[in-house]
Amino acid sequence: MRSNRIWQRLLGVPQVVIESLTIEDTDDGEVVVVGVRARKGAARRCGRCGRRAPWYDQGWGRRRWRHLDFGTTRVVLEATAARVRCPEHGPTVTHTPWARHGSRFTTAFEDTCAWLTARSAASTVAHLLRISWRAVTGIAARVVAEADGRADRLDGLRRIGIDEVAYRKRQRFLTVVVDHDTGRLVWAQAGRDKATLEAFFDTLGPRRTATLTHISSDAAPWIIPVLAQRAPHTVRCLDPYHLTAWATHALDLVRRQVWNTARHGKGGANTAARTLKGARWALWHNPENLTDTQQATLATIQATNKPLYRAYLLKEQLREIIAVKGDDGKLLLKAWLRWATRSRLPPFVKLARTIRRHLPEIHNTLDHGLSNARVEANNTHLRLLTRQGYGYHNPQALITMAMLRRGGLCPPLPGRP
Repeated sequence: MRSNRIWQRLLGVPQVVIESLTIEDTDDGEVVVVGVRARKGAARRCGRCGRRAPWYDQGWGRRRWRHLDFGTTRVVLEATAARVRCPEHGPTVTHTPWARHGSRFTTAFEDTCAWLTARSAASTVAHLLRISWRAVTGIAARVVAEADGRADRLDGLRRIGIDEVAYRKRQRFLTVVVDHDTGRLVWAQAGRDKATLEAFFDTLGPRRTATLTHISSDAAPWIIPVLAQRAPHTVRCLDPYHLTAWATHALDLVRRQVWNTARHGKGGANTAARTLKGARWALWHNPENLTDTQQATLATIQATNKPLYRAYLLKEQLREIIAVKGDDGKLLLKAWLRWATRSRLPPFVKLARTIRRHLPEIHNTLDHGLSNARVEANNTHLRLLTRQGYGYHNPQALITMAMLRRGGLCPPLPGRP
């Protein structure tokens, strides 16, 4: 086998002819410089659209592209970057089979960088590959943009979940949409209002909206009206986690009221008040997760504070109803609403009214068992990304990283299926 072909195999670069091999000494160590040119079939094509175009000029001479290292030695490809006159894009640098248009790195280098970035912090990848942090984020943006252009992430959606996640202080949010069937993040945009959700349905279009069957979300006032207007044919489910959170919040309001009563107004303190103040976790946790101390605290509340224990039972009963599901769950929920209405506990009376307003969505949840669990899992990954990056000033940068990790747009490693 000729040495030229061996180097082609080692480089893993298709449709190129190797013209020269040299080693240069630089301040950062030795660099292998591989002079290449595109094969005849791949030459004189527009770098943007890939169509054949007539020659224009020599451009700015020879350029270099960083390639994957050979062991501890850096490798760069060098070639003439001529320009062609594209009918659509005008004078444009010719297509290079080994690199994306406008990049200083080869495709193999960028795919490797993107794969690593999807699994570790950008600063770690930058140190490993000996490039800057900004180069890593730029590579991720190019790889995601190319992968997004090849496939329609919104095609074939049937069951989706909608939620928001904070990415910065001062109420800076992203609206995210997740496919329940694949668990992938399919859409994200900065904002948390009706206009942002309307933008999603505008992007989705009437044809793809018509294929939706189920949508899960919380009861946010900016979500429910848009779903009723843009996707009235879908089965809309209320996330059961938020339903349980409502009951837990109502329970805590009752605990605070009882605590304030026990301490006889602001500034008072006694044994009963201190017991109630420390009872929060005993009341919040599931019964099977209580410690011995928390079980003793709960037994004391049962014996000495009937209203608070009644609120605890209401919270636990609602949690069990969600676990039962189906027609039995609906019957139990109907009885629960009567109990909460007559409980003489204002927070639970108000909660019963709120549940009645959203009763169709809650019944759908009991029938279909759909929740926002996959959406919350994606939100957890987005928060982790934010911590790893020490925050994001630009929401688009966070969305790019999220699509790389959670959107299925991460490329495989070069030379592997």
